[in-house]
Amino acid sequence: MYPTPTPEEPPMSVDMSLAGAPARSAKARGERFARSDTFEWLARAGLAARGAVYGIIAILAIKLALGDGGKATNQQGALKTIAAQPFGKALLIVLAIGLLGYAAWRLTRAAIGHGRETTDDVKGRISGAVSGLGYAALFVTAVQIIAGSGGGGGSGQADKATGGALGWPGGPWLVGLVGLIIVAAGLDEGRRALTRSFCEKSRTERMSRRMRQAFTAAGVFGHLARMVVFVLMGYFLVRAAIAFDPDKAVGLDGALAKLAHAPYGPVLLGIVAVGLLGFAAYSALDARYRQV
Repeated sequence: MYPTPTPEEPPMSVDMSLAGAPARSAKARGERFARSDTFEWLARAGLAARGAVYGIIAILAIKLALGDGGKATNQQGALKTIAAQPFGKALLIVLAIGLLGYAAWRLTRAAIGHGRETTDDVKGRISGAVSGLGYAALFVTAVQIIAGSGGGGGSGQADKATGGALGWPGGPWLVGLVGLIIVAAGLDEGRRALTRSFCEKSRTERMSRRMRQAFTAAGVFGHLARMVVFVLMGYFLVRAAIAFDPDKAVGLDGALAKLAHAPYGPVLLGIVAVGLLGFAAYSALDARYRQV
């Protein structure tokens, strides 16, 4: 007698809740990190580091405007300038930690949508992701300089990157779009300056009246200076796309150099450079008063 066949067991159902477990776990870790003292420390160290970098850029640009041997440089050039000073490598190590902190702070907020005190909308999260990635790359450059392997950057790198992108299918359209986005970001810097909306992210109520006035003035002039630089960078990127010529693309140093060679160039460069120095001062104050 043959055994009675047993019915097939139904296939095991997949527990869909398990599929999202890694994502939920990562988000939970991000939430814990965002509420930790380490998160706040990294944010404030990062804002201070950003101020130091812009301060070097501004001082070199002011010296160039005055004909005192300065030069137009960008963030990478500022790091190299710091490394060339006495005890420069030690200073650069401290600055690199701050840059890493700034990148971690912005990327974490972009991922989870909030910090310890405030939340971010979609625009803020996208802006935070772009800024975080940019400062992560700057941290890598700082590590390369510390290790003695140089570290590129500047308008030369902008030329290479633009030249490579122009060769892609639809490359000119992509480069032009990036240029327009940078122009839009610059105009948004101007909007923040005129509306003083940057004050909303800081604890201005804890400042004295004079401190609040200084903070606001530095923020207004700093954001206006960044508007000029960003608009110039975006404009020349659009020109590079239209002319199919990567040599027309410029970085931060190239934008400052364009100002220096314009009619009344030293005056224009000096005004923008003082504005960038204001942004450095604003960043230093924001390191203390920012709502993270």
